[in-house]
Amino acid sequence: MDSILVLLFSVFLAFWFANAIDDNERFDCTPGIEPNEATCRGRGCVWKDSLSNTTGVPKCFFPTSYGYNATSRIMRTSFGKYVIRLQRIQTPQIYTDHSEKVFVVIHSFTSHLRIKIVTLPARYEVPVTLFEGMETEPINKDNEIYTVDMNRTPFGLIVNRTKTNRPLFDSSAGPLIFADQFLQMSTKLPSKYIYGFGEHEHESFLHDVNWKTYGMFSRDQYPKPNANLYGHHPFHMVMEEDGNAHGILLLNSNAMDVTLQPLPALTYRTIGGVLDFYMFFGPTPEDVVKQYTLAVGRPFMPPYWSLGFQLCRWGYNSLERVKNITQKMREYDIPQDVQYGDIDHMDRHVDFTFNKKKYAGLPDFVRAIKNDGLRYIIILDPAISANETKPYNAYDYGVQDDVFMKNEDGTTLFGKVWPYYPNVTIGIDYNWENQTKFFRAYAAFPDWTHANATKYWSKLVDEHRSVIRFDGLWVDMNEPANFITGRVQGCPNNTMEHPPYWPTLVAESKPKTLAEKSTCMSAKSYLGKKQYNSHSLYGLMQAKATFEALNTTQGTRPFVLTRSSYPSAGKYAGHWLGDNLSAWGQMHKSIIGMLEFGLFGIPYIGADICGFRDDTTEALCRRWTQLGAFYPFARNHNSFWAKPQDPPHFGAEFAGETRYILRIRYTLLPYLYTLFYDAHTTGATVVRPLMHEFTNEIETWAIDKQFLWGSALLIVPVLDQGATSVKAYFPKSRWFSYYNGEELHIRGARQFDMDAPENFIPLFVRGGFTIPTQEPANNTMFSRKNPFGLLIALNGDGDANGSLFWDDGESKDTIAAGKYLKVLVSFSQHHIKWEVVKNGYSVADNLHLSSIKVMGICGKGIEKLLVNEKVENGKATFNSTSQVLHIMNLKLQLTKPHSLKLEMNMKNVKCPYKIRKTFSKGKQISSSVSAVILTTLLCFLSTLF
Repeated sequence: MDSILVLLFSVFLAFWFANAIDDNERFDCTPGIEPNEATCRGRGCVWKDSLSNTTGVPKCFFPTSYGYNATSRIMRTSFGKYVIRLQRIQTPQIYTDHSEKVFVVIHSFTSHLRIKIVTLPARYEVPVTLFEGMETEPINKDNEIYTVDMNRTPFGLIVNRTKTNRPLFDSSAGPLIFADQFLQMSTKLPSKYIYGFGEHEHESFLHDVNWKTYGMFSRDQYPKPNANLYGHHPFHMVMEEDGNAHGILLLNSNAMDVTLQPLPALTYRTIGGVLDFYMFFGPTPEDVVKQYTLAVGRPFMPPYWSLGFQLCRWGYNSLERVKNITQKMREYDIPQDVQYGDIDHMDRHVDFTFNKKKYAGLPDFVRAIKNDGLRYIIILDPAISANETKPYNAYDYGVQDDVFMKNEDGTTLFGKVWPYYPNVTIGIDYNWENQTKFFRAYAAFPDWTHANATKYWSKLVDEHRSVIRFDGLWVDMNEPANFITGRVQGCPNNTMEHPPYWPTLVAESKPKTLAEKSTCMSAKSYLGKKQYNSHSLYGLMQAKATFEALNTTQGTRPFVLTRSSYPSAGKYAGHWLGDNLSAWGQMHKSIIGMLEFGLFGIPYIGADICGFRDDTTEALCRRWTQLGAFYPFARNHNSFWAKPQDPPHFGAEFAGETRYILRIRYTLLPYLYTLFYDAHTTGATVVRPLMHEFTNEIETWAIDKQFLWGSALLIVPVLDQGATSVKAYFPKSRWFSYYNGEELHIRGARQFDMDAPENFIPLFVRGGFTIPTQEPANNTMFSRKNPFGLLIALNGDGDANGSLFWDDGESKDTIAAGKYLKVLVSFSQHHIKWEVVKNGYSVADNLHLSSIKVMGICGKGIEKLLVNEKVENGKATFNSTSQVLHIMNLKLQLTKPHSLKLEMNMKNVKCPYKIRKTFSKGKQISSSVSAVILTTLLCFLSTLF
């Protein structure tokens, strides 16, 4: 009788739970498969139709009694380190080999919190060291930043922000599952404002939490919706509802996905490794990025020339065409710093070669263009041709040093990528599949974890640079890409190639395989691991090896551009957003991509201007060039199959418009370079979402069609076909037109339509900041010799501040060696101070500050200008209507301190800021009169004593 009552009560509870639980609180028990009731109940889960009929709500979901129980309290094992033992609740296994015992290891630091969930025996862990070379200070479990608590049954870990007592991480939301090839953990989110995860083509910077799933696994995949692309970045940031921000990294490189649901909540699922979380507590979004980059590594310092305009095409197909385009760029006086050699410059697409017929004379051409200030960058792919009939060092050295990726039996793995067999001619009627099958050579893939790999790569880079004096390297196809699935003989049929859980990843083959468009997952690396675990690290490891190869073989600062990336890649390389489409919608997506890679610690970022795939149009290319002029990495690049789209191609008028917008970019390069110095030294973002600067305005949290350079420059591009106006949001501040310096007087709403004719992009300077500028030229070799200027935009208090970083632009370690100039610029009380805080670059003695533009200054006119206490007449002009002041014809040495004082006629002037009274009856008391008064007073006092 008792057993019957217990059974009835259990049935009642199950019925009550199934009907009581809210849709948004359901955590999917059958992810990745079409569920049915039998499968669902066989997993020990609940089957119930959605209460709201909302798309995405799972019918099959976990009951609350699922996962693990804590069998110990939070035990301190050493200073700042704690362990919790867990025992699996006896429910049906979703997949085989569930771990019965699991350990939660908590590392509590002043800068971050690490939560690591492991089991025995030890499993694969990502071989990327965070906080490399730094001492991280452990602290007690409870501290002024965060507290850690837990639910014991079932286990859930809760991390609260101490000051607000709000949970930031709460894994009691859903069950912890720890199987051999399926790990899952969920957490409630403190708000719906979540950003990050990549690499994807997201519809917006702010994610939609309505049952969205994103897969992460590096893949040779052009950008398209709902696809995992080239990089793997399991990092996100959340804006909490009170305006605080925090970030979380899951350090795991296995194929994975994340699901967002409107509780709001987040579920991680990965098919291997361990769950290794790092939490960063802000509290501002800019702080989160700084803390994250402190962990994964600060971004590399780019050479100055790499901030100039760059031009590339896959399909010039001859050196004559390259010469013609560079000549046309000079004829139209369009700024250009870099010309590229894509794979068509090679002999049969073979690395470390050039085509001796179509590109005859390439080495001499590269040497010659350097006299005109141009740089040359070549492409390299990781796939090394293995069928050469003549000695080929890239393959021969690899065999000698044993650096190539291996099959499970120890033999070299061969795929097929770009290289063709030697001494063959391809018929024009062969399609892509048959070209690959019959004409592409076997290709071996360097294993970048091998002890000899960097030395091997360095030797090849050095040898090739002695032939072609390239200035940087562009590493492509390094997911790694493969034009066949896995290897030439096919991959083994096992759960590494076909895992039991398939994350939300692109797959065209049936059955689905992780080896599609890449190497076999069963392949071994030097470290004894499988590509199943480390596949997504391949691009990072090649970028690192390439950076170190350049660093050891050339005397100047390395420049590397990589397609595939993983956390810490920003230490070594920049990134472009891949094979984008020449379409209007791609411009908006490029801004989202820039903002996301800034969040990922890779600020050197941009998209192919005018698009890579398909034919662009003149109108699209015009608007894209306006936007691309403000990408940190500004390159026009397109495909073999598309029509030309270089600026001269569209004629003189288009060339003139391009020249105009690029000269604005070159004028602002000292500011952009200073932002990269800040990124390199502090982790600050370069391209910045508005919410980073105006966190208290919640409207900014969803803005991703306009962006900032640093704190001071607002860019509002036109993104829609045929539009001649753009809707812009202006946060609460003073804003001034970049072009004429006039203040934008905003009444009421902060968002309104602005005129933007087809040849115009709206740009604005924010009050309170100074921007260093320099007279532009047609490349940086010449512009760096030109006079400097200042843009000064005053805030409501009449103040402005900024800085300038300057070095030779290409030497290694100038910052560590102190070989640079650092200047602080301030404006207060109509006094401009140029303060030199570091003077380690003597060449800057020959450079001068020539002009200053002050926006938003009050007065009826100028009464006096003192430059270093000397009155200067005729060097300043002032427009009292626009409140713009120009100071010209200065020749102030950059490396010396300077003081400029303005005496303005302030009589009956209504001003938003106050000027301290320095006048008596309209005139300032002179220093000589002051001295006489002081002397008289002292004499009088002496007679009294």
